[in-house]
Amino acid sequence: MKAASVEQTVVERVEDGDKKEKKTRRRPGRRSKQSSSNSEAACSSVSESQGDVGLSLAKKSPSTVKHLLPKSQGLGTHPSVEQESAKASHISFNSMPTMHINDEADREQLQGFANFDSLASNTGGRTFSDSFPDPVACGGSSETSSSKDSCTYRTLSCDQSKSFPSHWSVEVVNDALEKGDVFRALFHVNAHNRLEAYCKIDGVQTDILINGIAAQNRAVEGDVVAIKVDPLTCWTRMKGSHGSSNSSAMTEDGNVFQEINEISGDSCKGRQQLEIYSELDYTGNPIVSGNDHGDLTTSAKSGQSKLIGQESNHSNGYHPSSSYHLEGGSSSWQNEPEDAIGKISFLISSHPSKRPTGRVVSIIERSSRRDTVVGFLNVKQWLTFKEGSGKIVKRNKNSSFFSEHEFIQLTPTDARFPKMMVLEKDLPEGIRKRLNDFDTTMEMELVAARIEDWYEESPFPYARVLHVFGRGGEMQPHIDAILFQNSINCSEFSPESISCLPCVPWNVPPMEFRRRKDLRKKCIFTIDPSTATDLDDALSIDILSTGTYRVGVHIADVSYFVQPDTTLDSEAQSRSTTVHMLQRKISMLPPWLSENLGSLNPGVDRLAFSIFWDISSSGNVIDRWIGRTVIRSCCKLSYEQAQDIIDGIVDLGTVCASENGLPEMHGNFQWSDVITSIKNLNDLSRILKENRLKDGGLVLENSKILYSLDEDGFPYESMLCQQKDSNFLVEEFMLLANRTAAEVIARAFPDAALLRRHPKPNMRKLREFEAFCSKHGLALDTSSSGQFGKSLEHIRETLKDDSVLFDILISYATKPMQVATYFCTGDLKNNEDDWGHYALALPLYTHFTSPLRRYPDIVVHRMLAAAVEAEEMYLKNSARNQGDVVTRCFTGISFDNEATGSREGCEALSAAALKYGVPGRELLSDVAAYCNERKLASRHVKDAVDKLYMWVLLKKKQILITEARILGLGPRFMSLYIPTLAIERRIYYDEVEGLCVEWLETTSTLVLSLFAYKSSVRRGSLNKFRALEDAALVVSSYDQEVDLGGSAVGASSATEVKNLDISRLSSQSSEVDPMVFPMTVRHLSTIPVALHAVGGDVGPIDIGVRLYMSTYLRPVPDLDYGSKHHSLTRKFWSRF
Repeated sequence: MKAASVEQTVVERVEDGDKKEKKTRRRPGRRSKQSSSNSEAACSSVSESQGDVGLSLAKKSPSTVKHLLPKSQGLGTHPSVEQESAKASHISFNSMPTMHINDEADREQLQGFANFDSLASNTGGRTFSDSFPDPVACGGSSETSSSKDSCTYRTLSCDQSKSFPSHWSVEVVNDALEKGDVFRALFHVNAHNRLEAYCKIDGVQTDILINGIAAQNRAVEGDVVAIKVDPLTCWTRMKGSHGSSNSSAMTEDGNVFQEINEISGDSCKGRQQLEIYSELDYTGNPIVSGNDHGDLTTSAKSGQSKLIGQESNHSNGYHPSSSYHLEGGSSSWQNEPEDAIGKISFLISSHPSKRPTGRVVSIIERSSRRDTVVGFLNVKQWLTFKEGSGKIVKRNKNSSFFSEHEFIQLTPTDARFPKMMVLEKDLPEGIRKRLNDFDTTMEMELVAARIEDWYEESPFPYARVLHVFGRGGEMQPHIDAILFQNSINCSEFSPESISCLPCVPWNVPPMEFRRRKDLRKKCIFTIDPSTATDLDDALSIDILSTGTYRVGVHIADVSYFVQPDTTLDSEAQSRSTTVHMLQRKISMLPPWLSENLGSLNPGVDRLAFSIFWDISSSGNVIDRWIGRTVIRSCCKLSYEQAQDIIDGIVDLGTVCASENGLPEMHGNFQWSDVITSIKNLNDLSRILKENRLKDGGLVLENSKILYSLDEDGFPYESMLCQQKDSNFLVEEFMLLANRTAAEVIARAFPDAALLRRHPKPNMRKLREFEAFCSKHGLALDTSSSGQFGKSLEHIRETLKDDSVLFDILISYATKPMQVATYFCTGDLKNNEDDWGHYALALPLYTHFTSPLRRYPDIVVHRMLAAAVEAEEMYLKNSARNQGDVVTRCFTGISFDNEATGSREGCEALSAAALKYGVPGRELLSDVAAYCNERKLASRHVKDAVDKLYMWVLLKKKQILITEARILGLGPRFMSLYIPTLAIERRIYYDEVEGLCVEWLETTSTLVLSLFAYKSSVRRGSLNKFRALEDAALVVSSYDQEVDLGGSAVGASSATEVKNLDISRLSSQSSEVDPMVFPMTVRHLSTIPVALHAVGGDVGPIDIGVRLYMSTYLRPVPDLDYGSKHHSLTRKFWSRF
């Protein structure tokens, strides 16, 4: 990369007359000896690599450095005008040919830095490290280094300045938030490209792009940040608004649509645009760098760097917002809203082709993820550095192997986090001992760490290792690491919590029979997964003499056992949700409660909260009743057993428990009662679902993967599973129950009800989906959730002969969907339009039906109990209670505003709320926010464990040959959908040795072919080309053997496989034929691919994918497959 420099005021520039040495120094990949004056001139240069961060600190421990350097974490002090000017004057770029780059992602990440420096500043040219006694100029190279890896751990001995701008102070941020000049937002990083981050501002439909490391300003995944939105002229172009040079398909991860399943660029004017460049990191994840929208941008062409948008007439870093002013003025602004949210929303809607960008100015709340980092220590490179610097020598017993001021690099397994530095002396004793014994296997161990600090002078955060999980190639250490990453409490319940529960044996107290409705003689049953042990819900149905259905949903009355302000309540709130994994669950409540006392087990008396509806044959709710009950379930059905009844496999004529594997029947009921009930419930659920969809409901059904496990619990096969009618049956009535509970509590407690909202889709991602559909001739109307659903149904009919493509579209349709969240109604009292649930097309919704697994449901139960008791209290002395006719003013189908507004009604509601521990607005807001965080963490655990099992399965199979559909296509990579595993992946084929890429833009056609004369070195960079086996698995047609060049997964694999017989690859390998070169493909083409497990002992786990190709050339047997200069390409085509 060419060097970049700007005018210096502190660091003296190289004289113009010395042109020869300047040219040599700027030439990429060239080693040169420079004069001392040139070394000094290079003092403000930057390293273009984050790859190996074992930097030696300037004889200062982190605790000392905190006093030496200004603290920049959190809400620090923003620099003054003088400081900003000094920072600008220090900016300079210089290539470092001796700096070893291990990870191309890190090279690209640091292209986002306008100013990359080491940890310390203002050193006066002194050397920081004991390891290198002689000063090393930033732009120079050392000819005496023992290896290129040792250069990784060299400290830049330069007069250095900041890598990041200082964070604004608390006072400045609060003032700017109040004025609308900055916005509070949640910070998320693109998992495919950590240079891109996204911030969602409440009330703004499109997220704000934070592009580049400088603009991200040390924020990490999950931080709550203050962001300043860039002026309109700096916004990039929305994807889909113009032809993409790489792919017209969406490639970013979106929020997974899961609500129903839970029940069962233009550059800125005046800037020089940084050339977009893409690489793969060693796990196969793409790293794309683009224009940095922070304070600084760099031109790769001219090598110049300059400040953007610097307003020197404002002190303390606070600049009045200019983000909302249109260039040249616009008459449309006469209708501009007054508030800041309205202004930016108006600007976004007025320019739909533009994507808003911004930068982080402060970190308001640090993410809990900072304390739960998982990664690998780069031990081998650290030991190489020690050897190269003379640290590993014969030493006596009193000599110290560990330096007080040197770091070892930590590579997080989560690609959204940057590499980190760990101070050697702070390593745990066990790790220090292993390193002292030169145990290189330590590099294969997963370690837990936390981010301690991130100084503005350093491009890397400083971390501390806490403990070791175990080998990265084993499953259990990964599961432990996943639970740690998501702060899941796996400990046993405290004795104090257990003491809050009734003693054994327990029976329903006689008092409860007097206070509740006794439903033990009613035919009630549960339908759950076959392995379920915590049974939250049960169903019943009767047909009245009028032909009306009376349907009952009966939910475990957990709030009876979990009383407010008890130790058990505190622990349940802390855990917030049950965490489900394939072979394990971590319960929110003690098993004695969740699987016994509270679970609606068959044949025993249980406390319940019941809702009955009278529903007409057309699906209209005529009346309802809500109250506490005692029930006795007659049987426990699995979804499979219920489906057999629906399908007629089990009916009245063939029913036999012993022959059909049906469960035991309890009470005075017959199987005919249950079969009739299930068939009636199924018929009615179909009608309810049809009505819901007509009213605008949206259904996005994704395939799920089920694994077959061996006796040791390891997966050996997988299959896709779709939901069936029995799932939808339960789902529909649970939705109705949640909707009913929401209506009651929102009206009874309008300022303090716990509801669940689902915002409208992300506008940017929705437009990308629309562009994808339009490109392939599919009409899509997204004006409302109802129209969205109708469009998808029409597309389903259009694609009835291509189910895979429809599955792809459904997968894409989930990406724009935002995450549904709990909220307190009082927080949105003036914005009731934001209370609604987009996917369900409901104005009010909450969670009521799973109190054994979700803490918010317990809170809703308390609110509902308070509303029921307040209604009873109000009606006791009311004239409305006349004989047998009772008007339910709080819980009935018609809500009585007069009753709730009356003095008697308010007193009854207040007294009941106090009795049942209904939280106030402020406390409820905190509960909602915390439950949102824990629910998302639980979802992340499930997804991560599912991916782990998929990885273990592929590791066992070694290679899985299957088919894939091309979603996106371009000159650098293709995006694929793999139906077998219902996942999306990319294959990068640019800069692959021996591979010729022809991209025909006009026809969106890609041609890949092989050529004989090839260069193994890319111009301007050493060893840049990747081997062919990184992009393709080539099969010899002569012996039908797969040759991987010595590795099943290229350079990143932990498994060595040579000459693997194709018949052993997978059960479906023989059904998939390889393609041959030259290969011509277009969008939506079906191609064969080879899947394999990546990482484990050598890095983060992932699912790798390559082209599955064939050659008719006989391989040459005498080439060194492991040699860097004899790749798989040379093996097959060396004869040309």
